[in-house]
Parts: sequence; C-alpha cells; structure tokens
Amino acid sequence: MTSEDVERLLIQFQNEEGEVLGSPFDVPLDITPDKLQLVCNALLQKDEPVPLAFFVRGEAEVVSSLGSCVQALGIETEQIVPVVYQPQAVFRVRAVARCTSTLQGHTEAVISCAFSPTGKYLASGSGDTTVRFWDLTTETPHHTARGHTHWVLSIAWSPDGKKLASGCKNSQICLWDPVTGTQMGKTLTGHSKWITWLSWEPLHLNAECRYLASSSKDGSIRVWDTVLGRCERILTGHTQSVTCVKWGGDGLLYTSSQDRTVKVWRAKDGVQCRTLQGHAHWVNTLALSTDYVLRTGAFEPATATINPQDLTGSLEELKEKALERYNNVRGPAPERLVSGSDDFTLFMWNPAEDKKPLARMTGHSALVNEVLFSPDTRLLASASFDKSIKIWDGRTGKYLISLRGHVASVYQVAWSADSRLLVSGSSDSTLKVWDVKTGKLNMDLPGHADEVYAVDWSPDGQRVVSGGKDKCLRIWRR
Repeated sequence: MTSEDVERLLIQFQNEEGEVLGSPFDVPLDITPDKLQLVCNALLQKDEPVPLAFFVRGEAEVVSSLGSCVQALGIETEQIVPVVYQPQAVFRVRAVARCTSTLQGHTEAVISCAFSPTGKYLASGSGDTTVRFWDLTTETPHHTARGHTHWVLSIAWSPDGKKLASGCKNSQICLWDPVTGTQMGKTLTGHSKWITWLSWEPLHLNAECRYLASSSKDGSIRVWDTVLGRCERILTGHTQSVTCVKWGGDGLLYTSSQDRTVKVWRAKDGVQCRTLQGHAHWVNTLALSTDYVLRTGAFEPATATINPQDLTGSLEELKEKALERYNNVRGPAPERLVSGSDDFTLFMWNPAEDKKPLARMTGHSALVNEVLFSPDTRLLASASFDKSIKIWDGRTGKYLISLRGHVASVYQVAWSADSRLLVSGSSDSTLKVWDVKTGKLNMDLPGHADEVYAVDWSPDGQRVVSGGKDKCLRIWRR
C-alpha cells in the first residue's frame, strides 16, 4: 500500500464528561497513541503536556493503533468516531521488588498497618494491644504506644498526618502523637462493644482535623471531638454490628452494617438521610471514589520528594490546597460509593442523590473482603475469599478483568499513587504486585511466614508495607 491510500477517518476528541474538544479531526487509521497524544495536547493548549490514554467510544482503549480498535468494535469508518481522552498521572510509581527490612517487635499478629498521608510515618496495630510507630529513614522501630487493653483492630491517620487514632476490641479509642509516640488527651470511651472502623473528618472541611467517626460492633456510630475528648453525637439506626464508616468530602457519613444495609447520615447534625438496600448478607466494606484524595489531604503525590516531609503552611493554605485537590478528583458529579458483601456481590451507589444502586457487580464466588477505588477514581479493585481480585470500571461498575495468582483468600489490596499498579496481600503468605492495565502479575513477593492481613502502599510511592500472622512488618522497595 502506498502512503496515499492509507484509510482515513474523522475522529472527535471528547473528555470523560462528554464535552467535545475542537472540531472533528481527519487522521489515518494506523495512527498510534503517541501521535494521538501530540494532536490532542496541541488542541488542549496546556503549557505542560500531560500523558493521555485514548478510548474509542469510551470503551476500547487505543493500545497499538486506532485501526485495530475500530475493527474490534466494528465501527463504520464513514461516521465521525468519538475518542475519549483521559489524563494519566504525570509521574510513574515503580513496582516494589524486594524486601528491604523485616521489622520485629510485635508479640502477636499485626492486624493493621498504615502510612501517614505524606508517607513520612508508618504505624501498625497488633493483637499484642500496642500501636507501634516505625522510623522509615532507617527502617527501625521508633515508638511503642501502650494504652489499649485488648487487640488493636483499627488505626487511622488524620489527613494532616499529625495524629493517629486507634480502636481496640475493648471498645476504647486512643489518639497518638507520631513524633513522640505518646497519647494525646484522654482515651475516648463510650462504645459498648469493639471498634470496627475509624474515619477522620476530611481536611478540606476542617483543617484542624478535630472530629473523628467510629463504628462499632454495638450497632452505633459515634462522632468524637478529639480536642475536648468527648462524644459529640451518637448515630443509631443499624440493628446489627456496623462494619465500616466513611466520612465523605461533601459532609455525609456512610456506614455499612451486618443488618445488610448501607446508611447515609448528615455529619453536622447526625440526621439519617437514606438507607441503601439490596445486599442479601452482611455488608463488610465500603469504598468512596474520593478515598485516596481524602486520605492524602493537601499532599500531592506528584510532588513527592525522596525523603518525605511534613506539610508546611497555615491551616487556611492547607485547607485550600486540600479543597482544590478534592474538587479535581471528584469532578462535577458527586462522589460514588461501593459496598462489598458476604453475598459475593458489590453494589455501586450515588448515595448523595439516590437510594437505587447504579450497578450490581457480580462475579466473585466467595465473600468480598475489601473494595478500593484507584486514586484517579477510574478503576475499582475488589479482593475476595475466592482467591481473585477483580477490576471494575470506577464510573459504571462494568467488569474489566480478573487478577488470578493467589492460592488462598485475598485479604487486602492497595493502589500505587499513579493508579497503574496494585499490591495484594493474601492468606497464602505472599504479596503480589499487579499491572492493572494488562492484568498481568508484575512481581511475586514471598517472604512472610504466614497469612498477610494488612498491606499499604505509601502515598509517595516509595514503599509497600505488609503485616500479618507472623508478627513481623515487612517493608518492600524498588
């Protein structure tokens, strides 16, 4: 074929909301994503071009050339073909490949581990009743925080990274200072059964990070004023154990429960807005599309340094930065919620506006233990006891791909900050790093001597931490 008779095609660029960019554009069918990127960035007229991914009709991604997509979808080349462009993360997180340290210290299983919002501190909660802080520059133990009298089931960093809350099986909540490892204020007591989940008020709503929500096996949710050390509000309505609470960025609280419902509450006065029904068994877990941006607050992973620093600036500046980041990620539509259940299914909701689900997502053959939106909100990962992780479209709930490789239940997953990689921890004692786009295993990380209960990827992309039944924390790096 000579260059003259290459088939050509009219395409129309549009963004994810469906707004068109420029007028239809005449391109050869064998155009590659790189060339499409040049054309699209020229039309966008941004100072710094961003990496883009292209989807024909918003369905099929252009991987090798436009022609192969058009063929696969069976599109007439006579019509104008819509091509959706999606800005990708401007930085790349590299997959972790080796264990750089094994941190001993806990005398019972590690139940939870979490990096602070900037990735500067690392904390873990364990069955030995302690919370431990670890020094990441030297990868050594830093502080042991004693105060609980039973297993530490849940820990949560405040979005400004200055406080850590932990809840134990004895229904008490303690607050810790990560710099000194000492307790801040008095222990928060009030729940009558163990604490299942903790969630802080988002930074862009309150820069002081003053309020904390907790859910409990006793069927109630409490909102605490951590400065005065007292309970502000008790939300009752669930008839069984509340399994998860999320504090959304639009001033709503979302809770899931073993009574098979998800409830939506107004945070400022504790009024119940709606009840989301549909699951046929316990609801185990919730994920908000804005989880990652709420977790990191004013910290932008793209600007991460090699040695993570605390954020500087006045409360107002931090609040503004966090609000700007939140609005970018949230987009024009309200945040979406996904619930995962013992009935093997997931539901996607638009909880601020509707009590009917947007999608019911089926395919798992065992209970769903965790769901998690990617940082850019476009994808959703669900971890299940059927040994697989499934990836779904974060907007429509459409099934995309299964990640298979674990030989036992998958407990927890964590996304890299650029939304390209996913790490999973399983009861088969391994961690696995997946390339989400291809669904391929990127790295297999054996090393733990027993089940891996908790895994987290630091927001600056540098490290993965994992903890489990062998009482050790392991830090993995490139």
